[in-house]
Amino acid sequence: MLKIYHNTRCKKSREGLEILKNSGKEFQIKEYLKEPLSEGELENLIVKLKITPIQLVRKNEKIWKEEYKNRDLSDKEIITAMVKNPKLIERPVVETENNAVIGRPPSDIKKLL
Repeated sequence: MLKIYHNTRCKKSREGLEILKNSGKEFQIKEYLKEPLSEGELENLIVKLKITPIQLVRKNEKIWKEEYKNRDLSDKEIITAMVKNPKLIERPVVETENNAVIGRPPSDIKKLL
């Protein structure tokens, strides 16, 4: 089953959701700002994305710039920062049982369909 990690206020996330709706496939929506991911869920997602934790961070967010930007953080510390501040997670992310993709651009979601 497909799952989209969605932020209703984000244009790219809404575009990604529309791609899923038009695909005709079943999917779940997880509004990760309302239901934050656990460290384990985030670690699993990063493995599926085949990226490092820092590649999932929205580095232009104010909280990143003020609290984390110039610090030498371990992968674990970066994951903890995203768990504490879900706004830092790049969006949208679409996940299948074995893979995931960041929908930037949203058309990248079609790779999973």
